Amino acid sequence: MSECGGRGGGNSSSSSDDAEDEGGGGGGGSAGSGSFSPAPAGASSAGRLRRGLRGASLMARRRPELLCGAVALGCALLVALKFTCSRAKDVIIPAKPPVSFFSSRSPVLDLFQGQLDYAEHVRRDSEVVLLFFYAPWCGQSIAARSEIEQAASQLSDQVLFVAINCWWNQGKCRRQKHFFHFPVIHLYHRSFGPIEYKGPMSAVYIEKFVRRVMKPLLYIPSQSELLDFLSNYEPGVLGYFEFSGSPQPPGYLTFFTSALLSLKKDYLGTVRFGVITNKHLAKLVSLVHSGSVYLHRHFNTSLVFPREAVNYTAENIHKWALENREALLRWLRPHGGKSLLLNNELKKGPALLVFLPFNPLAESHPLIDEITEVALEYNNCHGDQVVERLLRHLRRADAPLFRSLAPEPPARLPDPSPIAASPCCNTVVLPQWRPVSRTHNVCELCVNQTAAGLGPSSAGVPQCSFFEMAAALDSFYLKERTFYHVVSHSVECSNFLSSYSPFSYYTACCRTINRAATGFVDSAQGVFETPAVAFSSLEEKCHVETPGSLPHIEENRYLFPEVDVSSTNFTGLSCRTNKTLNIYLLDSNLFWLYAERLGAPSATRVKEFATIVDVREESHYVLDPKEALRKFTLESFIQNFSVLYSPLKRHLIGSDSAQFPPQHLITEVTTDTFWEVVLQKQDVLLLYYAQWCGFCPSLNHVFIQLARLLPADALTVARIDVSQNDLPWEFMVDRLPTILFFPCSRKDRSVKYPEDLPITLPNLLRFILHHSDPASSPRSRADPPTKECVQSEAVFQQGHISHLEREIRKLRAEIGALQRAQGQVEAQLSSARRDGHRLLRQKQSLEARHGLLRLHSEQLRALAERKARELEELARRLQELADASQDLLTENAWLKILVATMGRKLEGRDGADELAPPREARPDRPEPSGSPRLPGSAPPPPNVSSAPASERSDENRTG
Repeated sequence: MSECGGRGGGNSSSSSDDAEDEGGGGGGGSAGSGSFSPAPAGASSAGRLRRGLRGASLMARRRPELLCGAVALGCALLVALKFTCSRAKDVIIPAKPPVSFFSSRSPVLDLFQGQLDYAEHVRRDSEVVLLFFYAPWCGQSIAARSEIEQAASQLSDQVLFVAINCWWNQGKCRRQKHFFHFPVIHLYHRSFGPIEYKGPMSAVYIEKFVRRVMKPLLYIPSQSELLDFLSNYEPGVLGYFEFSGSPQPPGYLTFFTSALLSLKKDYLGTVRFGVITNKHLAKLVSLVHSGSVYLHRHFNTSLVFPREAVNYTAENIHKWALENREALLRWLRPHGGKSLLLNNELKKGPALLVFLPFNPLAESHPLIDEITEVALEYNNCHGDQVVERLLRHLRRADAPLFRSLAPEPPARLPDPSPIAASPCCNTVVLPQWRPVSRTHNVCELCVNQTAAGLGPSSAGVPQCSFFEMAAALDSFYLKERTFYHVVSHSVECSNFLSSYSPFSYYTACCRTINRAATGFVDSAQGVFETPAVAFSSLEEKCHVETPGSLPHIEENRYLFPEVDVSSTNFTGLSCRTNKTLNIYLLDSNLFWLYAERLGAPSATRVKEFATIVDVREESHYVLDPKEALRKFTLESFIQNFSVLYSPLKRHLIGSDSAQFPPQHLITEVTTDTFWEVVLQKQDVLLLYYAQWCGFCPSLNHVFIQLARLLPADALTVARIDVSQNDLPWEFMVDRLPTILFFPCSRKDRSVKYPEDLPITLPNLLRFILHHSDPASSPRSRADPPTKECVQSEAVFQQGHISHLEREIRKLRAEIGALQRAQGQVEAQLSSARRDGHRLLRQKQSLEARHGLLRLHSEQLRALAERKARELEELARRLQELADASQDLLTENAWLKILVATMGRKLEGRDGADELAPPREARPDRPEPSGSPRLPGSAPPPPNVSSAPASERSDENRTG
């Protein structure tokens, strides 16, 4: 109390100003009385406030301008705060209430306020429900609105269509659903769902998918429909259930759920599910017991669901079918955004992309059936009887449809007018690969063109160009096996189309000529003289028909059924080539833009297109759009791609040559004009450049000066943008800029400008003058060749022929060396395989030994641990024994000292007893004789024994 009071007095005395303000009574009286009276809680804060106000009033009296400034600043802050708060309220504008997305007459129930709970309520009352989640601002949602209405108008009596606005922030759908894109379609089949639809936002595709959800199982009542089901390109799963005993046999609901689960996991619906109720029909697919499930595969062994090994659940059935299915054809449906779909499929190998108009709701698809037939024959490597039966079923069932839906043949064109007075023909001698007889087939190959195929510049050409005849020979040698069967001395002719050209076709007239009779062995000259006589009157005998009645190139093998076509047979071709194709289908109604980028025409009546894309070879080949997309053309297209030396020409994409005027000093070359510019009869200097090449534009002034210096009739300065124009591989370059020089009359000896030489005008002039042909100047070309020039040219050609023969012999020697090296490599490979097997056996034995050693090591480790524990226990015991021995030694030492002390005492006592007189009286309790007592010491306890005497005697004996 005194301490709290003293502390209060101190406060009162130290705060004299406060005491004066309060009248001097409270603080002073409290201190003087020496008693404690607590002040109110707000006294100190009130005092500070009073002092602050008094100081402010004093400051205001001294400097009134500060008071005015503070008041003005406070008012400004209040006004700014008021305006800021009022503007913040005006910026936040509440969202406008949503409006109906679908019209009131639409069959779609529009929940434009996002009433997700109401959608769940109506979903429970319907068997099949489609939920369309949309955002009103989304362009794709707006585009899909009409498609949803169209599908709903077809299915409104069976399916409930509900549209939900999932973007309004006050709706329940926005709070519970978190979609990353719009629109989103979910389907429910009673309690099963949601099944998300990810296909094209097209009414026919949506309707087809909804119908698949409504009827996930296809009923198979007859053998014909069973063959239709099995011959389809999509994998099929069949279930056998007997409904005679019960309306819902065991396992049927599980199988039904597995079909819905397949649609949920794969929106394309590639696995079809069917149901068989006839036991005789079920036996055809090896189904005997009710509840059995069968997976059909065309080329591998078909499977039956192993119920004894796997639980019979919907998830297991779907997983089993998905893992073991066999894809014959596959649909590609890119969604239009960033995706790796095409990249992942094209990386698997060469791909045949077939674009065709597809209607999912159509009952039959004849063109797809033809493509399925092509795929079955292409992959039927072992001649499977089941596949042959399915092929016969496809041909028999669909032949009328094919005839009615096949494109009409082109109208008969008028007879082609002769190109020149002399026919465009070449004599061909077929090599005799088989030594069956001493005969040779000699043919005369003629190139025929219709009037529609002739260009303005080719009407007056007196003979075929080298490239036309080379193309004819390529097509002829591809079909040379067709003429092996000809063993007749009469002339037989055959017409066949060129490689995917609607205006050109070839005529081959052949006959058999005996070697001995015509002197084939005697001289090489007779080879060419005899056919000239034999074909002297071929123009009258060879009947040339118009292209409308000509057989297709792919139909020639059916004209001669006795020909051995084992190597050219299409059946099982995928197993006989290293360029096996994967076949993909695309709907041209949706993805024709992809076809246009691959080479299809943009304006066409029928959107059918086929192309082969080989990503590894960086090339693709296009089936001529003028040909009908049918089975025979596809087979020929695949065959030509699969042969070792394919006659297909890589499709080249280039710029439009019409956008480059020809009046410029530098000629702009495109893919279409490359051959025309480079192969013209004058020197050509070609610059390779690209728009992204930064150094290429710096050469423009050099080439312009060069074009001005040299005459245009002697040199053509050209350039080509290789980033926009494809060229054949032999004309591609690996760096930019690159300069190639094509000399006149020697185009096969093009020269590349040295890379280490600066590209300047003097260097270019020296390069051109060094490699140009002086005889190619206009003056020298105008003079006729002299006899000496002709003879030197003949000698040069003879030397060239000799050089080619030597090269051929070298190539044959290299082939022989390669074959021998191949044999050696095969021997080394077999030896390596044997070594590999031996090493594998050694590895297995070493692994077994290693296992034994590991087991032995574990045993030794356990034994060592046990011994270590025993040694630790023994050490502990020895330590205890050592401690006990140490204690005993200590006690023994103390005992020795005690015994010695007591011995000395006893000796002293014996001496005293001898000197002292005998006692007269004995005490009541005699002391033991063996316990001496020192003067002043207490008597020993009564329980002390006479052990010291014996110990002393022992000590005397040991001492």
